[in-house]
Amino acid sequence: MMDGFLALYIFMLAAFTGHEIISRVPVILHTPLMSGSNFVHGIVVVGAMVVLAQADTTLLKVIGFIAVALGAGNAAGGYVVTDRMLDMFKSSKPAAKKD
Repeated sequence: MMDGFLALYIFMLAAFTGHEIISRVPVILHTPLMSGSNFVHGIVVVGAMVVLAQADTTLLKVIGFIAVALGAGNAAGGYVVTDRMLDMFKSSKPAAKKD
């Protein structure tokens, strides 16, 4: 089993690395980055479901269910935000008719 200090170190390293990577992304790439982020959120939901399936006590099952629900909401919300961002790039002018 992983030591608590090691888990905290890995979390802090991941947070710092993520911040450095995201802060250097050009604005034009944020929409594709959101799509990739949504994919990662889907993997998080699958991981939460695997952990929930292995839960033994009622408390762990409740925490696992909350994790799955929040992860699914986060993934769905990410797709909604990405869709709204892509709508901003569409032209508001009606398309010209071709004869």
